[in-house]
Amino acid sequence: MPTPTPTVESLLARLEALEAEKAVGACITRYMALCDDLDVGFDLNPLMDLFTEDAVWEGTGRYATTFGRLEGLEAIRAMFAKYTVAPAHFGLNVHFLTSGEVTVEGAEAHGQWVLLQTSTFTSGASQLSSARLSVRFRRCGDGVWRMAHFQTRRLFSRPVADPWDAAADLPVPE
Repeated sequence: MPTPTPTVESLLARLEALEAEKAVGACITRYMALCDDLDVGFDLNPLMDLFTEDAVWEGTGRYATTFGRLEGLEAIRAMFAKYTVAPAHFGLNVHFLTSGEVTVEGAEAHGQWVLLQTSTFTSGASQLSSARLSVRFRRCGDGVWRMAHFQTRRLFSRPVADPWDAAADLPVPE
């Protein structure tokens, strides 16, 4: 049986879905980059711009007690604001996303990722953590994809004996 020839409409729908996947991926990548930079005096506005007005941010599983459930931009801002006052919480914080999967249905999308986070706190302690992220996105009236419901569920977390960043230069061949 011959393969049907795609219509212009079906090709446009596929293109729109691919563009939405790319925009959703860019949103979560920007979120992680901003979270890496949380520090004293950090401007939270670019971070808050990634969420819908009615967004929910929550920890689930073992993170339910750690983070709880935050509803609305002001509650989410208040949580992140704790990381922007002296003394600084992080000396180093790096988020790595992997195993991503995004599905798009019209003006809604859902993404899942595995997160690996390497942190050194200003106290000198270091931590290696992993979480499963489940994030719902919505295309807003301005056409921008934003996070509507961010969920993080801890997979593991453990202290690390040495700080992640050593003072020594990276060795290179002579």
